[in-house]
Amino acid sequence: MVTIYTTTVCPYCHMAKEYLEKNNTKFNEVNVEEDEAAAREMIQKSHQMGVPVLDINGSIIVGFDRTSIDKALGL
Repeated sequence: MVTIYTTTVCPYCHMAKEYLEKNNTKFNEVNVEEDEAAAREMIQKSHQMGVPVLDINGSIIVGFDRTSIDKALGL
């Protein structure tokens, strides 16, 4: 399961989502601007306040890091 924590105006969030789509990876997007509980959950998981944060099967990736995303997805 892949969850990506985003905000509306974050360019790296858009790039991360496009990258997941390009690799035919289904994901659940959570906008932390609109969901305060999700924002707290993201901070608890990542110990960061910046986005994007990706949770790929329990592997937490902060930022749009292709290498780490590929590794977590087994690509």
